[in-house]
Amino acid sequence: QVQLVESGGGLVQAGGSLRLSCAASGRTVSSYAMGWFRQVPGKEREFVARIVRNTGSTLYADSAKGRFTISRDSAKNTVYLQMNSLKPEDTAVYYCVAATSFKFGDVKSGNQYDVWGQGSQVSVSS
Repeated sequence: QVQLVESGGGLVQAGGSLRLSCAASGRTVSSYAMGWFRQVPGKEREFVARIVRNTGSTLYADSAKGRFTISRDSAKNTVYLQMNSLKPEDTAVYYCVAATSFKFGDVKSGNQYDVWGQGSQVSVSS
């Protein structure tokens, strides 16, 4: 069982930066891809970014392009989300996710990911 532990959330002013970290551990740590979703209470969860472990290929939501950067440290089994130029609308609980194998379908769908972290609150004040 893969486990994901997020860290790095918090409160920041608009225009500021935060870096989220996600450490993977457990019996299977060689996930095919890892990424981030976010969710605001009462709203659908939203894809943010993902990175394929072996190739480093990345994909971003339109809302994240140009401001967020996803990266990985394979030796540490850790994925990072560097968030710059934060806006109040980025306020959400951010979840780290992992896909333990390749799946056909929409890679921005939560159904692609079979392991989820506990979530980390990011709050951006105006």
